[in-house]
Amino acid sequence: MIEIDGSSQSGSGTILRYSVALATMSGEALHLSRIRAKRPKPGLRAQHLAAVRACARLSAAEVEGDEVGSQEILYRPGRTISGGDYRFDIGTAGSAVMAAFTLIPPALAADGPSRVTITGGLFQDFAPTFFHMQNVLVPMVRMMGADVNVRMVRPGYAPDGQGMLVLEVKPVPELVPLRLAERGNVVSVRGIALSSHLREQQVGSRMADRCRDRLRKRGYRAIVDIVDDSTAVQRGAGLTVWAETDRGCRIGADRAGKQGRRSEAIADFTATSLLEDLDSGASTDRHTADQLILFAALAEGATEYVVPRVTDHVEANLWLVEKILGVRTTLKKHTVRIEGKGMRFG
Repeated sequence: MIEIDGSSQSGSGTILRYSVALATMSGEALHLSRIRAKRPKPGLRAQHLAAVRACARLSAAEVEGDEVGSQEILYRPGRTISGGDYRFDIGTAGSAVMAAFTLIPPALAADGPSRVTITGGLFQDFAPTFFHMQNVLVPMVRMMGADVNVRMVRPGYAPDGQGMLVLEVKPVPELVPLRLAERGNVVSVRGIALSSHLREQQVGSRMADRCRDRLRKRGYRAIVDIVDDSTAVQRGAGLTVWAETDRGCRIGADRAGKQGRRSEAIADFTATSLLEDLDSGASTDRHTADQLILFAALAEGATEYVVPRVTDHVEANLWLVEKILGVRTTLKKHTVRIEGKGMRFG
């Protein structure tokens, strides 16, 4: 049985999600204790519970302790991961994006294609936005051989949520490593400025104009699409920009709107984050840096890339894949190297 202290390292919900995803793929039982013990509201929140139950559904797992507030779970995955058409509702504005992220690795090892519809939050603080996942993480994972697509049906914001995304994954026999020791030259910068029920306030165009101006002053010509949405259940906004390089790197930045946060402040934060990561010379951005670790650990061979900064999430995720999969990882200055386990999915 895999024993994980959920308060270790960053002590975040990411440890829970990674652990359950890896246990599902390995077929090993998982005992996770002290879940998010360091957080102001410890234990499982709705979005974490949804990820656990979703993995359990795909693998016919038995779960004990799967309730909101629980700080301990016992997870016994089944022998087979089943493809199919699934629907999950977080029930809050908790991140549907992070739930989708958790399901990608198990779905790659399923016995058939998976189509997963998840309802919840798609644009909020403390989680990647939908557009970052769609335009940065997913293309990078596809470079590793994964057959993954994600699309948005309806935006969802805090506090009401009710956004909807659809994740489509086809199983593959294996993943190949990423070789991104050098970033290369930026060849394009694109973005999406989304606002819901805020057309009259010109929120989308204000975010786009300010962001383009900030990037233009640093020599980057950005094409930012403006999306005025009327399908969300409440007002909301989000801005995502990403740079592509001639080496295949995607480096992104994002910011969700919330009450009292001005359009220009959203644009300034997003542009500054992108510029900082580009200035660092890294081949990933600060968020993708830790998200790629799970996929790299499953790939056949050594993945190498440069991170703009060593975050708590990077350190925690390296620790976790070492502990659960036994892979070897190294972190020298800002270069991450992961000797993948080479799991056969088919």
